[in-house]
Amino acid sequence: LCMLLLVAQVASSAQYIIEQFRATTGCGKLEGTAKSMYAAGKVRLAMLQEPAGAGHANGNAGRCHEGSFVVWQLAPGMWLVEMAVAGHSVAAGSDGRVAWRRTPWLGAHAARGGSRPLRRALQGLDPVMIASIFSTAEHAGEKQVDGEDCFVLRLDVGPSTLSSWSDGTAEVIRHGLTGFFSQRSGLLARLEDSQLTRIQSPGAAAMYWETTIASTLSDYRAVDGGVTVAHAGRSTAHLARFGVGVRAARVVTRMEESWTIDDVAFDVPGLGPDSFIPPEEVRRSRFYDAMAAGGGK
Repeated sequence: LCMLLLVAQVASSAQYIIEQFRATTGCGKLEGTAKSMYAAGKVRLAMLQEPAGAGHANGNAGRCHEGSFVVWQLAPGMWLVEMAVAGHSVAAGSDGRVAWRRTPWLGAHAARGGSRPLRRALQGLDPVMIASIFSTAEHAGEKQVDGEDCFVLRLDVGPSTLSSWSDGTAEVIRHGLTGFFSQRSGLLARLEDSQLTRIQSPGAAAMYWETTIASTLSDYRAVDGGVTVAHAGRSTAHLARFGVGVRAARVVTRMEESWTIDDVAFDVPGLGPDSFIPPEEVRRSRFYDAMAAGGGK
């Protein structure tokens, strides 16, 4: 009985936190009515590599690159993000069934596991999506973020979804998402997520890749319609590689990103499913056909 009461208390606490977020951002005005969203902004990137345990970079100071990005979303599950930085253009999207990526060095390819939410929209841009994603999270305590007392909500991806993200050589072992909501304002102050993947090719030793991303959100302002969204933020991503054969116990690549939002709009006129059709290389692949038909991995 005590355990059941504790579970109910944790669930009600999480529900209260999300209700406070909905009230503060005003996203309840959009729920069930706004079907699309657009945002454009500027981004600044820096990347460097450091050995595990080092207090500073190994002399390869990260060079900063500036660029821009645009984000389009259409319910249910369709999105497109395009970024231009340092003369390169990268893109990622989802047509509601299959997610895909396109880079100059790898071309366009479908991502395993079907459609999934866009992380950049979770960085304070789309309060409706944030409230929806964290509606099933657990209250995991309290923590200070930059001097701000925050409620912590934790969400772990289930085994069936992890399995759909895996293939013959790559196994996604875990993926978790944590949101830190300000007790004072009710807004999302920080977003963290992490993923651990095991890579093993035939005849080779297993290698592990751990990706962690932490984003701090700021400059919340109301846009047309009275909905409050974050207009600035900063992310730090760590990609750690470890396993047999890696000279250092843990090799870490760190990327830092800061961004500002210039324009946000909801219910974009004329935006339809045709705007989210994947590149031809993706549509031609057998993997895309299987995923679009709901064929699993």
